[in-house]
Amino acid sequence: MKIKKAGHSLQWKIILLYCMLVFLATTIIGVFLINQLEDYYVNSARTDMEKTVTEGTLMTSLTPLLPLEEHRDEIQTNVEAWAKPLSQEIFVVSDDLRIVASNNTNRGRSAVGILDDGLLLHALSGKSAQNQGYIVSGGGEIHVMNMVFPIKTEQGEIAGVLYLRSDMSSVDEAMAQSKSILLRAMLIGLLITFILSFFISRSITKPINDVTEKAEKMAAGDFSHEVQAKADDEIGRLAEMFNYLRLQLDDALSQIEGEKNKLETVLRHMADGLLATDLSGKIIHVNQAAINILQHAQPDIENEDYDSIMLSFNPGLTLETLKERCANGPDNEIFEVSGKTYDMRFDKFRDENGSEIGIIMIIQDITQRIKAENMQMDFVANVSHELKTPLTTIKSYTETLLDGVADNREIERSFLEIIDLEADRMSRLVSDLLQLFRMESKQDGSNMVEGNLIGVLSLALTKVELSIAGKHQKLNCLFDADRRIAVVMERDHIEQVILNVVSNASKYTQDGGRIDIDAFVADKEARITVSDNGIGIPENALSRVFERFFRVDKARSRSMGGTGLGLSISKQIMEDHGGRIEIDSREGRGTRVTLALPLAPSMMRGTPNID
Repeated sequence: MKIKKAGHSLQWKIILLYCMLVFLATTIIGVFLINQLEDYYVNSARTDMEKTVTEGTLMTSLTPLLPLEEHRDEIQTNVEAWAKPLSQEIFVVSDDLRIVASNNTNRGRSAVGILDDGLLLHALSGKSAQNQGYIVSGGGEIHVMNMVFPIKTEQGEIAGVLYLRSDMSSVDEAMAQSKSILLRAMLIGLLITFILSFFISRSITKPINDVTEKAEKMAAGDFSHEVQAKADDEIGRLAEMFNYLRLQLDDALSQIEGEKNKLETVLRHMADGLLATDLSGKIIHVNQAAINILQHAQPDIENEDYDSIMLSFNPGLTLETLKERCANGPDNEIFEVSGKTYDMRFDKFRDENGSEIGIIMIIQDITQRIKAENMQMDFVANVSHELKTPLTTIKSYTETLLDGVADNREIERSFLEIIDLEADRMSRLVSDLLQLFRMESKQDGSNMVEGNLIGVLSLALTKVELSIAGKHQKLNCLFDADRRIAVVMERDHIEQVILNVVSNASKYTQDGGRIDIDAFVADKEARITVSDNGIGIPENALSRVFERFFRVDKARSRSMGGTGLGLSISKQIMEDHGGRIEIDSREGRGTRVTLALPLAPSMMRGTPNID
């Protein structure tokens, strides 16, 4: 795995950090200085305007000239004289808001719209006030400061307003110039900081890059490279410790590698699946047997966590569930997935300090074992059940005969006939069981030859014609008896299957019913269909008809001498021939059985060689 170097990114982080610190410092200082400088200029302008009124004779000279409207000319003369040494506009406004005198061209006009109405009203209420704003002059806006002072009579009544307006454009220009100077100073400082921080960061990251390169080579298994410690500081100490670690790791990995090879060999050849996960659900280890059981490809399973894998396998065995169940020791769970049975044993495992670090699971496929156990139990139960009835019957009739109760010769003969029938029934049952056992254990000698399926079918139908006729049932042979369909088969066994299927059709079809038999070739298969209009099979019983000893109508089957093994044997025979048997039925509407066998190779080539 290629390890990405981090030296350049760390270097640029250091440069960025230094630049950000300088930028923040200069910005904060600059904002503070600009604000302080602006406050200074504004306060200076305000102080000058206040001095014009408080320290001069401007206000006191107006008091003898009241009322203001009657002394317009004298006030105008005084205002012009006062305004000469000042850079301010002076307005004397009467209590009816008309400009009595001014050092500009607004004399005699209404102050409303020319001066700040809010300040005028404030002054007419007897209070001094000030504000800053903008006025339109020469097509542009001018920043100004306004101040108002109430003109009072000797009795304290408001006779008018003294309004002063000062141009603040020079202050704005000074502030703009200050900001420009500060910005240039900030850029110069950042440039110097960038250059210095570049060299400082490089002196830090270069040794780190060297350690990183050596570590990458160590990760690839090369422990021959040593880091040069050029400084007696923290980085130099890091280089020394890295070299010491290199030697220790080289020795430890050599020992671990040997143990790892032994362990991997054992795990690789385990028949059971092994899966280990940490406490967060990350897969730590999984062997091939577990991958096969979980049906995951190796790359996929390494990129998923435990719960995402187990969700499709067994949602009930989540990581939290396993933690709870093995809190007090190992536990196990037996479950089925996709027709297979698994035994999953799990327990927590610990590190060298005794701390729990994960959960290990052993998954064992016990399908065949469970199947064998179930078959054994079912066999014992079913055989016991099937033998119980005839044995009970034989015993009861035998005891009756031994007790001499049946003194009538005809009754005695009837009892003996029943005993004989029940003995035959047990004999058939044992015979069928032995045949099924031989087929399943492959002990039945195979005599597979190529032959004509139509000939075997015709022979089998000849053997059941009389019994079908005895029930007045109509047997319809829809196939061409002269046709040849070649298959590789064991004649006796295929005949047995046909006889079993046709006999079942006759048994479960009422007297006078109809049985249709056809044989044909489809999809490279030889097929025989047996259809009847009998009692049919309930939908919930269709999936169980091939089970041993299963009967749809138990009383009727037993009364007709059935053992419940016929369809099981037939299915085994068809599978041994590479074919299949299928049943389609509706209760009360009849049943259709299909027997399918692969065509013989000569039939596939179009030149059948049929005996």
